[in-house]
Amino acid sequence: MAEVETMDGTALLKSVQEMLNEEKWTRAALSNYSANQFKELDLILKEGQEEHSFDDLKKICDEHLGHTKNSIIALYISGMIALSRQIIDDAALVNLVTIFVDNHKWNIVKYLCERILDYGESKFALRTLAECYKNDNEEDAVFGIWERLVKVDYEEADIAKALAEHFEKLGNTGEAVDCYKKALHRYINKQLFTNVREIWAKLLEYCPEDIDFFLHVQKKIAKNISEDKAVLLLQDVYASCKKRGDINTAINILKLILQYDERDSLARREITECFREKYAEHSQLDEYIRISNLAQNYRNVHEAILDFEKHIAFDKGNFVFHRTWGVGRIARIEGDEIVIDFAKKRAHSMSLKMAVNALQTLSKNHIWVLKATWKKEKLHERVKNEPGWALKTVIKSFGNSCDIKRIKAELVPSVLSAGEWTTWSTRARDVLKSDPSLGVVPENIDLYTVRDRPISIGEKLYNEFKAERNFFDRVQTLRSFISQKDLEPDSEYFAEMFAYFSGYLRSLNQVNEQVAASYLLVKDLSGRYPHLASGLQMNFRQIFDHIEDVSQVFLSIKDSKLREEFLHHIKLFVPSWPDIYVKLFPYALNNSIIVQLEKEGHEDKIVAMAQSCFDNYREYQYREAVVWIYKNLNKEAWFARTGVSLEKQLITLIHILDISYREIENHRETSDNRKINKQIYTVLFKDRVLYSFIDSADYDTILRIFTFIEDVKDLDPADKMKLRSHIMDKHPDFKFFGDTEKTFVTRGLIVTALKYEEKQRQLTHIMEEEVPANSKEIAFALSLGDLRENAEYKAAKEKQDILNSTVAKLKDEIERAQIFDPNTVNIGRVSFGTIVALLNNSSNKAEEFTILGPWESDPDNRVISYLSPFGGAILNKKVGENFDFSMGDEKIAYTVQSISKFGF
Repeated sequence: MAEVETMDGTALLKSVQEMLNEEKWTRAALSNYSANQFKELDLILKEGQEEHSFDDLKKICDEHLGHTKNSIIALYISGMIALSRQIIDDAALVNLVTIFVDNHKWNIVKYLCERILDYGESKFALRTLAECYKNDNEEDAVFGIWERLVKVDYEEADIAKALAEHFEKLGNTGEAVDCYKKALHRYINKQLFTNVREIWAKLLEYCPEDIDFFLHVQKKIAKNISEDKAVLLLQDVYASCKKRGDINTAINILKLILQYDERDSLARREITECFREKYAEHSQLDEYIRISNLAQNYRNVHEAILDFEKHIAFDKGNFVFHRTWGVGRIARIEGDEIVIDFAKKRAHSMSLKMAVNALQTLSKNHIWVLKATWKKEKLHERVKNEPGWALKTVIKSFGNSCDIKRIKAELVPSVLSAGEWTTWSTRARDVLKSDPSLGVVPENIDLYTVRDRPISIGEKLYNEFKAERNFFDRVQTLRSFISQKDLEPDSEYFAEMFAYFSGYLRSLNQVNEQVAASYLLVKDLSGRYPHLASGLQMNFRQIFDHIEDVSQVFLSIKDSKLREEFLHHIKLFVPSWPDIYVKLFPYALNNSIIVQLEKEGHEDKIVAMAQSCFDNYREYQYREAVVWIYKNLNKEAWFARTGVSLEKQLITLIHILDISYREIENHRETSDNRKINKQIYTVLFKDRVLYSFIDSADYDTILRIFTFIEDVKDLDPADKMKLRSHIMDKHPDFKFFGDTEKTFVTRGLIVTALKYEEKQRQLTHIMEEEVPANSKEIAFALSLGDLRENAEYKAAKEKQDILNSTVAKLKDEIERAQIFDPNTVNIGRVSFGTIVALLNNSSNKAEEFTILGPWESDPDNRVISYLSPFGGAILNKKVGENFDFSMGDEKIAYTVQSISKFGF
């Protein structure tokens, strides 16, 4: 069967070669060609695909084109094979179509364009096809093609405008607006202001309330054209808002105009009139305009507006906040005097000037006002059950810009408990993602804002993209955008995001992780949307050859999918990929590397790589690789060839454990070393690998292993003791190296389960009751005024320091605590959980002590800690052993008479 396929493939190649020669010799005229002949060539292509002969077919055709550049057959076959493989170079088909366009063979041009479009949208094919339909006077077909074209050609403005006018005539306003918006963005990019202003006017006519769109676009105009032009267009928006009676938006537009030009006297007069209209019912309007000098050109306009808005918030019935007296309500204003009712200070009078400086005005829906005026139960239920409402309330309360940390501070513990917050915050984050009226501040991804008008999910994601400062966070946001079912990659938002990444590919002077990642991302998107391929003018090999340190670039790609693609492309396009895979393995720790090396017969390289990791474990990059190899590869058949015995593997892990402790102590790569430390500790102790190994090991091996464990200074002594006890259980007569009196230096604590639970209850009580109570004490003390003479504040702060210190100590101790298993008590020697009877040889009296931990220590009842000086002296002693203990100047001799188990 294989021979038949080879024969068929050979016959096909021979047939194509003959066709090419015949075409060359006969010099067939273009007039003799028809669409049917290309259909016959399509059958050849189909057969070539089935026979897996595409590579050979393309090679024959490309060689033929080397000396016969206008060969119709060669251009078509080579071009279609390239197109089917999504190769960027489409010169063959472009050349072929152009030949027939120049000869006005429109039926063939149509066929060729449609064949190209079978493989995805192509700007060239769509534009050419539209010309074909124009020549045939098929107007509807032309518009249909134009619709497709403007979705893939982000620079085409005139056709987008023509489409908009077409939809306008049909009465399809929605489609017309979409096309006008596309045209507007593209004319801005081309800096054609006359066209921009014409379309701006159209959009103001059709969608005057889409203020967010106009504000977004005016920034682009200011940047790409000029600020003066942006002001001209904003004036049109202002006139539209004023005409519709949207006074708040009109004021915001005027503020924006004044930001561009604070000396714009017309805008200043208009904003004064807008304020008069907005606050027409305010009792102090004229006075506040006068005081702020809002209408006087000699004062800075921004200061005047700020001053006016501060004053205008003071009116009867409005709420204010004082740092001492809290929330109050303005009872009345009489001339320059303002009277306020605070909860603890009714009818408080102060001058207006003092009020403006000392008080913060609050809206009636401010979270502080709600806390002061609503019943606690009502506010708790509303916040708990309506996270969307609560988020908007808090965010609007603080300048319409707020992060999660501030939201939590306002709600916990005054409205929600710490426990309720955990569940509530998860729901709240979902709302922040899905609610179209909530978004991020463009300059800061951590700050959320409430929008007057809901925005589309596309604009929401675009705003997040712009606010992101991290390259790989932007990658994730773009992925989120294209994953949305209702979003097409023809929007201006997508175009700008795509342009951000394709912009990294303009130069290969310095290829870093961002350039490499951009290439992989753009290539992936071009595969999904072939019309984007024009943004990819290079191949991976060119990218790779400009990378100076491939390991560093790989490590710096902080996206798992892109890392996988990077490895995949290395294998596909770099001949020396096996050596590069071996080099990258300690950084990648990816099983696919091993699988691919094995699959391609590079087992020797895997063996050498594993040996190298164990031999060079002291070098930072190999440590985690050793752990990974032990956990994932040491059972593989090829691993035996490394010559790394199980004993050597465990000893290497113990050495790395010791190194990681020291690195953590010296604050070097702390997070990575903690991760490695935890992994090894889990393997050796929690998974009981050491215990299993010791069970079958000989005396010398056990001694070596335990000696290495003893040398790990920062390892919890509880683990050392348990391992030692295990060895003694298996080998009662075992003699440890240097088996003399021991004093343990601890970083952990052996504790009983009872005490552990007690400490946890104590920590919970402090965190959930004492800390919130202290916060209230501090808040109350702050309300009393001057902190320099505030004894209540100082006392509350001192208590806060004590609580913080206690919490930190408890957390540390609980984290280090190791709950002792009563079933592991070893009465063959003095250890944790034993009762020891001693004879005091100095006084000839019997004494009895219980050995537990520092939490259980009770010297008055002869319960001593194994970490105390006496506990350390007695630890590990056997019945009949004598030892001395010095207490001050007195030296006491003891004999161990009996050891029994403590009753847990």
